[in-house]
Amino acid sequence: MHKLLELGNIKLAAVATDGLGKSGRAMLDGLVAGDHDPEALAELARGRLRAKLPALRQALEGQLQPHHRLLLRQMLAHRDFLEASLAAVLAEIERHLVPFEEAMALAQTLPGVGAVAAAGLIAELGADMRVFPSHKHLASWAGVCPGNKQSGGKQFQARTRPAHPRLKALLCAVAQSIARTSGNYLAALSHRIARRRGKGRATLAVAHAVLVALYHMLRDHVPYSDLGADYFDRLDTERLQRRYVQRLEQLGYTVTLTPAPAA
Repeated sequence: MHKLLELGNIKLAAVATDGLGKSGRAMLDGLVAGDHDPEALAELARGRLRAKLPALRQALEGQLQPHHRLLLRQMLAHRDFLEASLAAVLAEIERHLVPFEEAMALAQTLPGVGAVAAAGLIAELGADMRVFPSHKHLASWAGVCPGNKQSGGKQFQARTRPAHPRLKALLCAVAQSIARTSGNYLAALSHRIARRRGKGRATLAVAHAVLVALYHMLRDHVPYSDLGADYFDRLDTERLQRRYVQRLEQLGYTVTLTPAPAA
């Protein structure tokens, strides 16, 4: 559309960030109607765009030919049709989601999960987790459970088996979104695994963790409870404490741990 406008020397996109917002659409409708006065067209600007009136007037100093206006009218009509169609589809989706309001609300307590992702997860999973004997069965069905390959008593890396492509893709998209957040356990898990095994493994691990959490949330009707971004730091500290205490006890000592006073 902007290339079409530039054929008539209209540089609206160079000034208006959203050329199809309320102000931009009003100017485009004016151009379609045959208005070539840059002063009048610029006065259609609203809000913060009015601070750019001098630049707008200069950007609108052009003239569309009749065939340009015809094409622009068709483009705008097509866009209106697509927006109306999208609104109708979204309204139908919302109607079908009414019985799943609780599940939708619970899913959105997960970090990185908005209304669209929650709707997709509920559509693929349903809200009744009783159909799965355990979260392990669900993870296997979804195709995000860790691979299991053993030989000679040794564990080797293995691919996850193909299972539910739409759900797996959605969970991985959620995991990638979580990796861009901070201040939560799942993001810390993603960064921890990515450092050691790469982003691909981290994405799959977080996708698995999200699915397991969602299983328990929907089964028990409880919101997501985050373990905290410092979970692994605390876990490492506790592991070291247990190791050294156990070692000292093996040497015949009785160990009592007393936290040092804060500095």
